[in-house]
Amino acid sequence: MKQHSKLSQKQEQQAEQTTHTAHAHAAQEFSNSDELLRFDAGQTVVPPEIAERLKKSAAAIAPPEPPRSWWKNLFGG
Repeated sequence: MKQHSKLSQKQEQQAEQTTHTAHAHAAQEFSNSDELLRFDAGQTVVPPEIAERLKKSAAAIAPPEPPRSWWKNLFGG
């Protein structure tokens, strides 16, 4: 019977910690979706394989060309 009470005490403590953690996260409010996404990105760990694939994909994308200046458009330069 003593083992049962010790086990239930541990379970109660874990449930209490989980409840406190859930309340701490529930108290977070965001003014817009961008803040929510930034917060989530800060909390999420990206697996190394995916991070490597993202780096390769980003390196393969060419940067956009700067817009032509107005005088080149006007005089055809």
